[in-house]
Amino acid sequence: MRDRAPHVVFFAALLASQIFVAQAWGQAAPGRGISVVVVEGEGGSNNVRSRANRQMVVRLEDDNHRPVTGAAVNFFLPNQGPGGTFMNGTSSLTTTTDSRGRAYAGGIQFNQQAGPMQVRVAASYAGQTASAVINQTNTVGPVVTGGPAKSGGGGMSTTAKVLIIVAIAGGAAAGAILATRGGSSSPPVAVTPTVTITAGPPTVGAPSP
Repeated sequence: MRDRAPHVVFFAALLASQIFVAQAWGQAAPGRGISVVVVEGEGGSNNVRSRANRQMVVRLEDDNHRPVTGAAVNFFLPNQGPGGTFMNGTSSLTTTTDSRGRAYAGGIQFNQQAGPMQVRVAASYAGQTASAVINQTNTVGPVVTGGPAKSGGGGMSTTAKVLIIVAIAGGAAAGAILATRGGSSSPPVAVTPTVTITAGPPTVGAPSP
């Protein structure tokens, strides 16, 4: 038994050194870190009176810039000042990254306060964490009840439509007045009946042609 003791101690020390090396290599192994990259939303401007705003998109990637799929991503709106709630009725949204490593957040109901807004993003995957901040500005614009506004000025306001209808009605009335005047814009000329005096009882005839 005494001859085996040195061998047991040697193998135990060798095993411990291998475990230490394996742990050290695992910590130093490249490609284990993750980072959050803001794809859409940075510097965005939101109309607090409408939900027709662009969604925020982030991408989670590893140290080799490869997408990380299935990672948990949390979006946090401010608790004070300009902010709002997500479609779940709270100021936070939890989602997962897709096959491209992307996570999306949209459908925000803003709290009618204008000013700068910061959205915090926190991601986690396989024990690794990463975070980012999306800076946006909330503004008070016209009420939008439909989808995103179309560019190019193709719409027409209600006031413009009313003015056009009034103009058309006024033109029709003017046309009716001109028609009663024989189609001329000049004032009507008064016609004096011609009086013919002959022997016998006087008679009044029609105007001469």
